[in-house]
Amino acid sequence: MDGRDWKKFLLPYEQAVEELKVKFKTLRGELKSREEYAPIEFVTGRVKKISSVLEKAKRLSVPMDQLESGIEDIAGIRIMCQFVEDIERLAVLIRSRQDMNVVYEKDYVTNKKPSGYRSFHIIIEYPVQTALGMKRILAEVQIRTLAMNFWATIEHSLNYKYKEQLPEDVRSRLSKAAEAAYLLDQEMSSIRGEIVESQKMFEDNSNLINKVLNNIQELYFYYRVREAAQFQLRFNEIWETEDGLSDLSADIEAAIFRAKKGEHN
Repeated sequence: MDGRDWKKFLLPYEQAVEELKVKFKTLRGELKSREEYAPIEFVTGRVKKISSVLEKAKRLSVPMDQLESGIEDIAGIRIMCQFVEDIERLAVLIRSRQDMNVVYEKDYVTNKKPSGYRSFHIIIEYPVQTALGMKRILAEVQIRTLAMNFWATIEHSLNYKYKEQLPEDVRSRLSKAAEAAYLLDQEMSSIRGEIVESQKMFEDNSNLINKVLNNIQELYFYYRVREAAQFQLRFNEIWETEDGLSDLSADIEAAIFRAKKGEHN
């Protein structure tokens, strides 16, 4: 067994996972701000345990001194999307980034595994600035829909239980479940426009409510207590039906404008 310090060996991978999670979450926020829709639903990440690294190295006949180049998913990022179409959009964005280099891709969405597994894998080379200098490491980015992720999570648990030797009846039922998940994704894609539109309406309304409440608080800042209280009463009357919310927001903004103007006179 190699006598290296395994905790130190994993440090760059742990740093890479944390940095990549922040970068993809930031990308999500930027896309939502610019385009009002982001293909990223949420992002997770993990570093393989040493036991898993060594087990995979043994299975793939990777020498101990070649773990960094032979095991490509020690650092792993998983990005979940709502729709299948979002996967390619994200792949394009990743290919165009200057802070990571795509080594190769594995398309298990178009070409599913025999088990029924679907996901899009991108192996990237990512530079990590460590205390000892810059180190380039390999990391795997998995992009999949929520349905694909649900199925893959169940399959992973069952493979762990049966030590990769699934009984035939379980394998068959898993395969049928994979097709059901695929059909669900297809169905969701067929009404993608309506789903995205309804989500945008919900988010716009939520933002408007936040704006109204924040502006009412701003009136208190200008000591317009009576006006603020009246606007709060109007909001309480309409917030369930949400009818007239835009008019209320405009009235509050006009009151704030008058308050500011009066402050400067």
